Amino acid sequence: MPQDTKRSTIYFDADLHEALRLKAAHSHQSVSEIVNDAVREALAEDQEDLAAFGERVAEPTVSYEALLNGLKADGKI
Repeated sequence: MPQDTKRSTIYFDADLHEALRLKAAHSHQSVSEIVNDAVREALAEDQEDLAAFGERVAEPTVSYEALLNGLKADGKI
């Protein structure tokens, strides 16, 4: 086990834990490796989302009411 790891206790639903164990056995990985990969992927997606929000912060906002009024005026609803 790498020196820079930390131990934590995580409680999984029984079915999820069984699926993780089976995936680990099938893929020749540990449950920890699978969970770490999944967490890394989720955090990377969050970072991408935050970057996209940052890029769009200057865009004008439209209220839901204005959006509906525009759709109605255009004959789309």
